[in-house]
Amino acid sequence: MSSSELLPGTRRALVRRVAVEQAGSRLPSLTAGLVRDGELIWSGARGQVDGAAVTLDTQYRIGSITKTFIALLVMRLRDAGKLDLSDQLDQHLTGTPLGERSIAQLLSHTSGITAESPGPWWERAPGYPASELIEGLTGADVRHRAGRRFHYSNVGYGLLGELVSRLRGQSWEDVLRAELLEPLGMQRTTSMPKPPHAHGWAVHPWADVLLPEPAHDAGSMAPAGQLWSTIPDLARLARFLLGDTAEVLHPDTVAEMREPATVDDGDEWRAGYGLGLQLVRHKGRRLAGHTGSMPGFVSTVWVDPKEDTAVLYLTNSTVGPSGPVATDLLDLLHELEPHIPAEWAPQPAADPALLALTGQWYWGPSPYALRLLPDGLLDLNPWNGRGRASRFRANDDGTWTGLDGYYAGELLRIGRAADGTATHLDLNTFIFTRTPYDPAAPIPGGVNPDGWVPVDPA
Repeated sequence: MSSSELLPGTRRALVRRVAVEQAGSRLPSLTAGLVRDGELIWSGARGQVDGAAVTLDTQYRIGSITKTFIALLVMRLRDAGKLDLSDQLDQHLTGTPLGERSIAQLLSHTSGITAESPGPWWERAPGYPASELIEGLTGADVRHRAGRRFHYSNVGYGLLGELVSRLRGQSWEDVLRAELLEPLGMQRTTSMPKPPHAHGWAVHPWADVLLPEPAHDAGSMAPAGQLWSTIPDLARLARFLLGDTAEVLHPDTVAEMREPATVDDGDEWRAGYGLGLQLVRHKGRRLAGHTGSMPGFVSTVWVDPKEDTAVLYLTNSTVGPSGPVATDLLDLLHELEPHIPAEWAPQPAADPALLALTGQWYWGPSPYALRLLPDGLLDLNPWNGRGRASRFRANDDGTWTGLDGYYAGELLRIGRAADGTATHLDLNTFIFTRTPYDPAAPIPGGVNPDGWVPVDPA
């Protein structure tokens, strides 16, 4: 298993952490991997499947990581203009008593609808078609006012899977295969297991014996937790969530999915949910991804966009690891082999008109610096570190759109003199000038005609 890019001491520490978890948590098998700078730089495994050592090609059920795939399909529909995230469910999927909930609320688990589907516990029972799921839901399945709070809903993702199917005119599995799995080369991610694959087990709490767990086709609830996958395929998913999207989605859309939509752990505010992605804060880092749990299986994928790093693991035990093996593996990598930034190199050329915009600007008396980034973005930051910062992407009409921070989505316009010289920046009515309170700029409210005057000590 590939670990050639890591030092021997790092590899040993990582293997030991996996070995300690597999033995201590009594897991039939456990396999894990680390991604950095677009590559699976390490993988390790302990335990056996069908009497043989686990390989990188061994499939495991990934449970709720399936939800992330469904969310990606929904975002593709949004980007194609087939729906808007603010659309009510009824606009695309009629017949439920939940129809006034928005697509975004379903994606972020803020719709307030029930967590589980009608009938027997869906994770351990044969599934039924979407028509039965829709017919079985009633007004009593609304648990909270829409948007009030985070309330995890497997039902919501069952409905989103059916929405994808109806808008695309084929099963969500076929859509997933055609639009995501095949373009990304994820040949070992399937809706039902294909050999070699692990079997799901429950481990007796007081003895080292196993009980086989069921692996039914979940039918209408399959979009909430049906998929099976491998370490290399999940590593490709991790790279996708880090921005290597192969034009399946725009990286900006993936970044949008990683933005917090809600908080799910009360007063601590250490965890939340975006659009199909769980979010956690860990030692000053913000991780995005998803965990998965089905009878006999537990899985996790976390990505750290700032460090271009990811961790993933798969195991075939109902209870799963007892320790934080995923974040421990990330911590070992950060501690033993910190991320080395890419080598800086000058750009071969820059637009003179953009270079003329760079330098110091003032919002009132507060100095700001405007820089031109290598990817053609403008970066506006307060000089002393206190204030609102944002990056901006150029639009075809000469304006710029904010990408993050307070100015996300807001328009930046360049004010120019008759000769074309940039005189001020108009950022959604906030005026930035080359000198503090430039009286020649159209500052709302005007500028004292006496200018800067000394304060009379009397």
